[in-house]
Amino acid sequence: MERDNEVKNIMVVGGAGYIGTKLCNTLLNRGYNVTVIDLMWFGNNLDSRATVVKKDVFDLDGSDLKDTDIVIFVAGLSNDPMAEYSPSENFISNSAAPAYLAYIAKGAGVSRMIYASSCSVYGYAVSEFYDEEGPTIANYPYGLSKLQGERSVIEMANEDFSVIAFRKGTVSGYSPRMRLDLVVNTMFKCAMDTGVITVNNPTIWRPILDIDDCITAYVRAVESDNTVSGVFNLASENCTVGQIADVVSSRIKEKTGREIKLEIKNIKDIRNYKVNFDKIKTLLGYSPMGGVTHIVDDLIDNIDKFSDFDNDNYYNIKTFKKEH
Repeated sequence: MERDNEVKNIMVVGGAGYIGTKLCNTLLNRGYNVTVIDLMWFGNNLDSRATVVKKDVFDLDGSDLKDTDIVIFVAGLSNDPMAEYSPSENFISNSAAPAYLAYIAKGAGVSRMIYASSCSVYGYAVSEFYDEEGPTIANYPYGLSKLQGERSVIEMANEDFSVIAFRKGTVSGYSPRMRLDLVVNTMFKCAMDTGVITVNNPTIWRPILDIDDCITAYVRAVESDNTVSGVFNLASENCTVGQIADVVSSRIKEKTGREIKLEIKNIKDIRNYKVNFDKIKTLLGYSPMGGVTHIVDDLIDNIDKFSDFDNDNYYNIKTFKKEH
């Protein structure tokens, strides 16, 4: 449905969330028309230029997308605690919802869908750097549901309907709709609140994604040729949890003078993986600019905007339980 020489109309499902809010504000600043579909569990921190519709994705139909060029799905349940609290809702929100959205979007003539998948689909790996052809061995509700959602939307791609799925690393950094339940953000919060960072297992690997790099990748997908489709690993860097804690503590000391203690444990984790993200660099022109150091600097610079560390809105599982 993309119209030459006209401003693209973009629908962002889940656009009032942690990633969605910053993404929508960026797209608006680049001149796009943005419509947000969201249940608004966490309030509205969007730019007033966005068209905001409080609606469930399953209440959408083809008529809602008739003038839409690109649809972006950043909705659903966002982490393991939410998925384990309600496995049934997890599979509905992360598997069925994107499949339904892709189905009605394709029928409405939308030219591209961008789906938020997760590196959690890789499950547990010991030493390999997994590229997009690596084995997907998730055995828990969240990773399974993201993989099912990814496969369902990718299967619908054809020459008229491009589908890009981002297997994202753990996103961290400041957003107007803030979260403090993400690994770097959580360590930062604990450090600033108690002076102690607890590391459950320092050897576990995680691909970390600076939220600013995340937004850049979505912009590259929006602005790439419609012949591009497929699955892309998306990260800023691969780190062990121990490395992350070291960077968070040392950067806070360097920037604020505060001494941060580390409490190291050895608790088994269900996830351990590091990813190769050369494909997205080659096909979408993505170049990460951030990493843990930049994330910590970003959090320090914006701490006055989320200094109420006890605010339930900063923790997805707390808000999810209230809604259920």
